[in-house]
Amino acid sequence: MITKNALLYMSKQEGLRDILTQFRFFQKVTSRFVAGETIEEAANAVKRLNSLAIKASFDHLGEAIRNEEEANSEVYEYHKIIDKISSDGLKSGVSIKPTQLGLDISPDLFLNNSRRIIEKAAYDGRFVRIDMEDSRHTTATIELFKKLRADFQNVGIVIQAYLYRSRDDIIDLLKNRASIRLCKGAYDEPASVAFPKKLDTDNNYIALTQLLLDSGYYHGIATHDEKMINATIDYAEKRNIPKAAYEFQMLYGVRRDLQEKLAREGFNMRVYVPYGKHWYPYFMRRLAERPANIWFVLKNAFKG
Repeated sequence: MITKNALLYMSKQEGLRDILTQFRFFQKVTSRFVAGETIEEAANAVKRLNSLAIKASFDHLGEAIRNEEEANSEVYEYHKIIDKISSDGLKSGVSIKPTQLGLDISPDLFLNNSRRIIEKAAYDGRFVRIDMEDSRHTTATIELFKKLRADFQNVGIVIQAYLYRSRDDIIDLLKNRASIRLCKGAYDEPASVAFPKKLDTDNNYIALTQLLLDSGYYHGIATHDEKMINATIDYAEKRNIPKAAYEFQMLYGVRRDLQEKLAREGFNMRVYVPYGKHWYPYFMRRLAERPANIWFVLKNAFKG
């Protein structure tokens, strides 16, 4: 079995993409986790989710941009996404990545580009989630988010449970009445900053979920792990926290059965819908999060 670290290493090797995409089965499998390369393909995926009472969050794939022109072009792409959401009447927000909008070039560039997206989204009544990337960007992302949150109600952030610092970050962010999406984390982090053992990450995830639920603000509990989901539901019921006070979030193509089940049971359910040409790093990180997904890839290799 290929290890998580090996898959994370492969996610950074763009040259492998050109080799792997020559195989038809690989193209077929990626379509399970990535909605397509165009806004129209992603919108069709969102429509299918909406028909199942599941909301969405558009994500145009791209990160680690180091060219100001490319970062600015992402703003226009997100403007088109927001227009598409409105014109098609989709139940969806958008997700943006800091390095996609120029954080590695200049914090001010990211701040200005984010503001342009959030302003348009606010005008259209849409929500913007700022994704969290690797730990090198955590402090800058949080500090810049606070500046945006001071001016906008329609912006939230992501916190990763595998980082030791996350409890303190959540307590700080709640002072800003932040809407937080809690996930476990998918980057290759050293033991100096993140829990190396899954059990410790799981225990921290549950503790942080309880902290969020008790805050009284609306948050996203992002997990595909049924143990984490059941722990969330059990705690919410014990604390008389209604289903409408939070939502579960999952990734496109992962545990579709569970997504639909939760929606049928009356829980708020949102799916992160990625699309775009720069899908390779994202796809490989999804495999790394759960290496057993590789068996899914291999099984599909032998189907027509």
